Amino acid sequence: MHAEGLLVRGGELKIKEMEVQCYLFVLLGSTLFVDKSRDRLRPAINLFLKDHRRLADYAWGAGALAYLYRQLGVATRAGSKGLCGCLTLLQAWIYEYFPLFRPSQLPQSPDAPRASSWISPRLPGGDEARQRLVRYRQLLDELSADDVTWTPYGRDGHTDIPRSLYTGPIRFSDIAEGYDPSRCLRQFGYRQIIPAAMTVPHDQYRPASGSSYIVFWDPWVNQLWDNVAARRLELDFASRPCEQPSEIVEEYVDWFLTRSHPRITH
Repeated sequence: MHAEGLLVRGGELKIKEMEVQCYLFVLLGSTLFVDKSRDRLRPAINLFLKDHRRLADYAWGAGALAYLYRQLGVATRAGSKGLCGCLTLLQAWIYEYFPLFRPSQLPQSPDAPRASSWISPRLPGGDEARQRLVRYRQLLDELSADDVTWTPYGRDGHTDIPRSLYTGPIRFSDIAEGYDPSRCLRQFGYRQIIPAAMTVPHDQYRPASGSSYIVFWDPWVNQLWDNVAARRLELDFASRPCEQPSEIVEEYVDWFLTRSHPRITH
């Protein structure tokens, strides 16, 4: 009877673990790693949930960001429709940095998640939606440096989160994307310089048409995340603190215009 009782209790514990694993599987698949399959989830998520004791060892924020970066890239492909990834993260980032697009905000305690303070605006339809799209494109084309909140988290946010100065690929499962804080120095309160070349993939396949692409990285990039000291951007060595929030070096605009699209509307 004693052994049988242990077996029953052990079985109940196993069931509870499976319930927690299933819950996290659905939670992560419907929030951080969303795709276009509607009622299906990426099997790769489950690989990280088999041992609940290791859940806190994973950099879920970096993984969600890498996945979102890839989905933003996929969304630029000809024939791609819609956008995947953690759009809550993308929306919150837009609201923090671009006041012109902010909805109403609720007062909130400092310990509450920042993204939960924004009140989701009503989504228009039909002609109203098209008119809003045209208006948003116009606002983006007319955007100036004064229309950006460069340091919404304060000038010393990186001291609380040292990983924000990590330089190198970030990844989730088979997805790896480059992360380079030297390309956005003004969000740390430093003058923007022309950044050094990024770590690039070993190979890539990006068809001219199609909704996806494949990127191949060398195996050694997997070790970069754990080498914090060697991969940390030293702000005082790279640049100097801003006198004005949007300060840049003189040559930066010419460099930027050769690598970006300054206008959305032709």
